[in-house]
Amino acid sequence: MERRSFLKTGLAGGVLASTGGLAAPALAQGTAARTLRFVPQANLANFDPIWGSQYVVRNASLLVWDTLYGVDAEIVPRRQMVEAEEVSGDGLVWTFRLRPGLKFHDNEPVRARDVVASLNRWAVRDPMGQMIRAQQNELVAVDDRTFRWSLKKPYPKMLLALGKNNAPCAFIMPERIARTDPFQQITEYVGSGPFRFVREEWVPGAKAVFAKFDGYVSRDEAPSWLAGAKRVLVDRVEWVVMPDPATASAALQNGEVDWWENPIADLVPILKRNRNIEVDIADPLGNVGSFRMNHLHPPFNDPRARRAVLMALRQEDYMRALVGEDQSLWKEMGGFFTPGTSLYTEAGGEILKGRRDIDGARKLLAEAGYGGQPITLLVAQDQPITKAFGDVSADLLKQIGMNVDFVATDWGTVGSRRAVKAPPGQGGWHIFHTWHAGADCINPAPYTAMRANGDAAWFGWPKSDAIEAARDEWFAASDLAGEKAAVDKMNAAAVDFGLFAPTGFFLSYQAWRKNISGVVKAPAPFFWGVSKT
Repeated sequence: MERRSFLKTGLAGGVLASTGGLAAPALAQGTAARTLRFVPQANLANFDPIWGSQYVVRNASLLVWDTLYGVDAEIVPRRQMVEAEEVSGDGLVWTFRLRPGLKFHDNEPVRARDVVASLNRWAVRDPMGQMIRAQQNELVAVDDRTFRWSLKKPYPKMLLALGKNNAPCAFIMPERIARTDPFQQITEYVGSGPFRFVREEWVPGAKAVFAKFDGYVSRDEAPSWLAGAKRVLVDRVEWVVMPDPATASAALQNGEVDWWENPIADLVPILKRNRNIEVDIADPLGNVGSFRMNHLHPPFNDPRARRAVLMALRQEDYMRALVGEDQSLWKEMGGFFTPGTSLYTEAGGEILKGRRDIDGARKLLAEAGYGGQPITLLVAQDQPITKAFGDVSADLLKQIGMNVDFVATDWGTVGSRRAVKAPPGQGGWHIFHTWHAGADCINPAPYTAMRANGDAAWFGWPKSDAIEAARDEWFAASDLAGEKAAVDKMNAAAVDFGLFAPTGFFLSYQAWRKNISGVVKAPAPFFWGVSKT
């Protein structure tokens, strides 16, 4: 049977929900009430928030590492580790002072030199960090609690860069760890965040554990996303990896887990009928699906091959494969930015919507010189979003005459392999799927996937002077009208260049048991302020 048919019949009839497919956790009642069991979107296969940009790693890192600033629910950066900042009149010198009492999980104080080393490592990999690094004079520790960033020209979005929620975030690590090559993974996981990572209990593919850090000094302001107070109300958070949605659904219904990050739409009606479970949209800003192509190697090093995909790809196919028949959960996109926000535009985006042209795509592929070589399509089977997208893409590519090498793997492997620049036949790739939180796509500043600066760009390594010039115009704009004009240019250039293929805008659910309180709508699961009775 098809998965969707099975879930609607078998689970609706209680086949899995009543079996108690998982053994009940062997926890005393008091301990259970202080332990939050969470089903993440995917396995935590690696744990370096700077080396990669997978959301599952970012989400875990938010528990362990803190940031200098944090964006609130209005995407406004607020002080977090910083007590005060001062910027010179000409905008060239930023001086920051840390809050007193900050310490790492090894009980060493957080010092300015730790911050300097952490920002140096982050700036190599992050697009906004790269911009700052390109115009910096120096980044130095003045004393244990003060550091100074001197620039060659003003960078007005400094605080957003240091507090944004999209990966890689500017997490602060001890100097000895932050000195790790940014292209090599760290092997020690010591932060100063509200939880410490219990490494001895980490079982990749099964479990990750985070324990309350009693030495954490919370802010006093009201919590809002990454800003304000981060008060921990449980002793432990256990991430329980369950790649199979039916298993996760049964575990949530049986009370074996407390909170499921991303239940698939097919199971939501069943969960809603359970009086012990709350189900809600995880984040109203939603997500932007992405079909990402490798610009370094044939055939997608030719823009004609990339445009062939754009003219053949039907976003509705991807959206229905993921969220089913509920059209309130998705939208077609004529552009790359978050629908419904002030900078959303469909300028130049006609090819992304309307009638699909399979014959035209075949012709364009031939013009690009495609000769039937295998197309390496990486598809993570343990991530419902990418699995659904991958199945649709395999069929699409065959329709336009491509020879598909369907690599069924896991999300951790995709995260590692997509960083490989070697040819597809030598460990590289042609295509992978992902998605971007709508909060990351509201403007060009945090939108990693919209960079087109070649070797320094995000995976796929596109290079387009037109896209980068439009991005610079946005940064230089003095008002909303100027920003909109720049984003129109950027959208049109990205479509013409075939930067990547948006597969549609979609909303996701989250579900939790009703004895859990404090769950908020956000682009990531935030565990501070969450309690269990």
